[in-house]
Amino acid sequence: MFLPCTREEMTALGWEALDVILVTGDAYIDSPFIGVAVIGKLLVKHGFRVGIIAQPDCRSADDIGRLGEPRLFWGITGGSIDSMVANRTASGRRRHTDDYTPGGRNTRRPDRAVIAYANLIRQHCKHTAPLVLGGIEASLRRLAHYDAWDRRVRRSILFDAKADYLLYGMAERSVVELAQALAAGQSPTAIRGLCHIAQEPPAEALPLPSFQTAATDKQAFTALFRTFYNHNDPVTAQSLAQQQDSRYLVHNPPQPALTTAELDAIHELDFELDLHPGHRKDGPVRALDTIRFALTTHRGCYGECNFCAIAVHQGRTVQQRSVDSLVREATRLAAHPAFKGVIADVGGPTANMYGFECAKKLAKGACRDKRCLFPTVCPSLRPDHGPLIDLLRRLRAIAGIRKIAVASGLRHDLILADRANGLAYLREIVRHHVSGQLKIAPEHSNAAVLAAMGKPGPEALLDFRRLFNRLTREEGLEQYLTYYLIAAHPGCTQEAMEELRAFCLRELRLLPRQVQLFTPTPCTWSTLMYWTATDPFTGDPCFVETSEAGRERQKATITGETKPRPARRSGTKPASSRKRSV
Repeated sequence: MFLPCTREEMTALGWEALDVILVTGDAYIDSPFIGVAVIGKLLVKHGFRVGIIAQPDCRSADDIGRLGEPRLFWGITGGSIDSMVANRTASGRRRHTDDYTPGGRNTRRPDRAVIAYANLIRQHCKHTAPLVLGGIEASLRRLAHYDAWDRRVRRSILFDAKADYLLYGMAERSVVELAQALAAGQSPTAIRGLCHIAQEPPAEALPLPSFQTAATDKQAFTALFRTFYNHNDPVTAQSLAQQQDSRYLVHNPPQPALTTAELDAIHELDFELDLHPGHRKDGPVRALDTIRFALTTHRGCYGECNFCAIAVHQGRTVQQRSVDSLVREATRLAAHPAFKGVIADVGGPTANMYGFECAKKLAKGACRDKRCLFPTVCPSLRPDHGPLIDLLRRLRAIAGIRKIAVASGLRHDLILADRANGLAYLREIVRHHVSGQLKIAPEHSNAAVLAAMGKPGPEALLDFRRLFNRLTREEGLEQYLTYYLIAAHPGCTQEAMEELRAFCLRELRLLPRQVQLFTPTPCTWSTLMYWTATDPFTGDPCFVETSEAGRERQKATITGETKPRPARRSGTKPASSRKRSV
C-alpha cells in the first residue's frame, strides 16, 4: 500500500491520527530507493501510523497541515539529494529541471529544504511534536560545515533548523529506536546515529573545535574534520561534542552496520514501485524510470574518493544482501504488469563491491592510517568477484527477464586486482550486461590531481581498457567504455586539464562528454581542500580554481564548450549513486 498523504487515505485505513509525519522535498515514490518510503514502511511494520507530506508549499499552511499533527515526531528530509545540489549547478546557476518532481520542472523544492520545512512546521504548528531531521542533506550538515553556496562555514543544520534531533546515515535502526523511545516517554539521546543539543557536553565525548573557532581558523576546521571522519566507523567511534553558541552539539557514534538479514528485510517490504496517485495529474517523475526495475545489491563504499560523501553517509563497510533475497525481488519485478523484461541496474554505489569485505575491518573497524583502494588495492581486502558472477547467473535464469544491465559503474582497479575471478567477471559483464556502453570513472590522468582525489593512477585504466576491448572483440560485440571526468578539482590547474585532454586523445582516442565541474558539497575531504587551499594529508598548499570563468575553462578544455549547457537534469543518477535519503 501507499502511505497516506491525505485525510481521506487515513480514513480508509481507519487511522484518526498519525504517530509520525514525514515531510520530503521529493514527490512520493513508493520504492526501496526512496528514503521516506523505506522509513515510513519500516515504522509501519513496527506498529506506528505514518503519513507523508511530499513537496509542501511553503507559502501557506494548507499542505503542511493537511494530516494534522503527529503524536510522536515530524521527520524532515530535503529528499534524495541535498536541495542545494538539486537546485543549483556547480556554477551556482538555478537548475530548471528536477528528476524527483512531477512534470520535471524545478519549482517545488526550496533551497535549504530541511530548514525551510522546519520553519514551516514551527510557523503553523505551535508547541508541536519534536522535529527530527534526516536524509543526506541533514546527514552531511550535521556538524559545522563549509557551505560553498554561502562561501562560509555554517553551524550544524540541527541548530539552523531549530530542530530537536538529527538522525544521520541511512538511519533505519535509529528511527525505529527513536519512535519506540518517544512512544514510551523515554529520552532518545543515547541512541546511536543520533545528534542532539545539550547545555553541557557529555563527559565521555571528544571535544571538537567550536563552531566559532572553526569558522575563522582553517587549521582548526581541518582538525575538526579529521576527528569527525575518524569517528565514523561504528566499531571504533566515540561520541563527539562541538560548542555552537552557548550550547553543544552532541554527536553519538554511528549505528553498527546492518546485517544481511536486516538489509534483506528492508528491501522485502511491500513497495508499490510507483508514483503516489496524488502526483500523477502533474506529470511523470523521471527518477521512476531509472529506479523502478533496478536492484540494490549492497550499500556502503570503501573506495573513499575524496570528493564523495558516500563513505560518510552510508559508511566505509559494504553491507550486502543475500542472493536469495535478490532473486526473490527480481522475480517480483519480472511479474510486475509494467515490466518489459529489462532490469535497469544490479549494483550499489559501485557495482562490483558485492560479495567481499576486509575481515580485519569487520572485526576491528576501518583503518585510520590507510585505505582499501588507494594508492593501490590493499592485500587484506582480497577482492573476489565469484559471488557476483553466481548472482548474475541466477538472476538471468529468472523467467521473464531478457536483459540485466549493470549501470552503477565499476571500479576497474578491483577487477584487475582479483586474480582468481576478475577476468571471468569482466567477461560475464561484456557478454551479458553491457547496454552498449560500460561506465567507469577514471576522473583524471594527472598523478597529482588523482592523488588529491584519492583515485588510482592512469595505468590501471589503460590496462582495463585493453582487457575490455579484447574481450569485446572476442565476443563479436560493438561495445564501448564511457569515461567520467572531473574538472576544477582542488589541485587541478589549467595545465593539468590540457594534459588530460592530450591523454584522452592519445590513449583513449576520444574526448569524453561526461565531464563534471567539481562541486564542493559538505563533509568531503575535497571540500576541505577547496576551503583551506591545503592538502590535509601532506600539509602542502593546494591550488584551487574558484573563479567561475576558470572552472568553466577547465571543463571546456575537454568538452569544447565555451558556455555551460542548460541544466537538463537534476545532476543525479538515482539508480547508480545509491545515496538514498532517509
